[in-house]
Amino acid sequence: MFVAAARGLIAHAFPILVAQLASIGMMVVDTAVLGHVSSLDLAAVAIGGGIHVSVVFALVGILQAVAPVVAHLHGAKRDDEVAGVLQQAFWLALLLSVPGVLFLTHPGALLGMADMDAAVDAKVRQYLGLLAWSLPAALGYRTFYAFCNALGKPRVLMGVGLCSLALHALLAWGLALQGWLGEPLGVVGCALSNIVIGWLACFSGAAYLAFGPLGRRYRPFSNWQAPRWPMWRELLRLGLPMGLSNLVEITSFTLISLFVASLGATVVAGHRIIANVSALTYMLPLSLAIATMAAVGQAVGGRDWPKAHAAIRAGLLLAAALSTLAGLMLWLAAEPLITAYTNDPAVRAIALSLVIYVAIYQFFDALQTVAGHALRAYRVTFVPMLVQIFCFWGIGLLGGAWLCFRWQPALGVAGFWLANVLGLVLAAAMLLPLLRKAVKAVESPP
Repeated sequence: MFVAAARGLIAHAFPILVAQLASIGMMVVDTAVLGHVSSLDLAAVAIGGGIHVSVVFALVGILQAVAPVVAHLHGAKRDDEVAGVLQQAFWLALLLSVPGVLFLTHPGALLGMADMDAAVDAKVRQYLGLLAWSLPAALGYRTFYAFCNALGKPRVLMGVGLCSLALHALLAWGLALQGWLGEPLGVVGCALSNIVIGWLACFSGAAYLAFGPLGRRYRPFSNWQAPRWPMWRELLRLGLPMGLSNLVEITSFTLISLFVASLGATVVAGHRIIANVSALTYMLPLSLAIATMAAVGQAVGGRDWPKAHAAIRAGLLLAAALSTLAGLMLWLAAEPLITAYTNDPAVRAIALSLVIYVAIYQFFDALQTVAGHALRAYRVTFVPMLVQIFCFWGIGLLGGAWLCFRWQPALGVAGFWLANVLGLVLAAAMLLPLLRKAVKAVESPP
């Protein structure tokens, strides 16, 4: 059963991995393009991109509650209820867009915490203000994304992701660097490209739901329901802790840019490159974790405990082994990889000094990621949220700030990365026993 589970996870995870890499590849494109524009533009996308990704991931985390709910229904052979869940999630996505847009268009309270160059500050505000126009599309598409993954149908996501990446690379290069609108727009050009791609992806997902095989089977746009509080309450009960978990995990890396802004644009730019590399390597365990959540959720919904156990073991072993290999390859290929991002020797030196931390934590990051998603399949989200708040904000950000600025001698930006390594080790050590306890609690007779 373990071999069958491993094969099933690989088959499910591969299209997710391609889709995830394509998604994060859009950030890589922004970084690579702006690395050849100026360090100010690169610093602006480092800070602004970190804030934008944090907002999107927090709100998307809430909407990801669709996945365990739909997986349970599918596993229990209650497919007639699936369309209603998706419809309620779309209503919730519209509601969540309102505070998200307001935050992105009025980021002054957060940006005021950082001591950054006035030129960088202006570029960050402009970048975020433009990206606000793409937020409703991002939330709508990610709802569709969670729905497809829960049903084990990720291939369409791979296609949309690859097309989006190719088009974004062309638009960002032309708008930001080549001056297709009259002059090179820098960070503004990247933002405009993101808006176009976001809405195209959203409409593509809607078209697939309307006319593709999932649409013919589940008819998600038929008998459209008005907002229903009981389903919202269930989605929010699961999703709010998931959203906060996403927020604390992503901000433990992305908001480093904000906290080290006082160290200069070169440091921020070097950190941004490593944050991109870190995000790319994270896509491997994340893809396996998403596939594991779907497999475990369907097995739990059908009360097939041996299948759930096999999926958990396969997910943990595959993610740990493959992520460790990825860390080793990253360490060996660090110099040519960083050189591809920027031709600034100072930025390159900062980035190269941080690669070792990303290579080291791969094993532990894989374990805590899969364990956290398996817990979601058992509808356990609140305690994992507390664990991640402590590990990622308590150790990663607060501990990192202490190592960066107060430890003698001060470690600079490396202090944040060292603290995040320690936070990931502790998160894995806490979430694995919690998963074992959750499995026993659900499967034990009352």
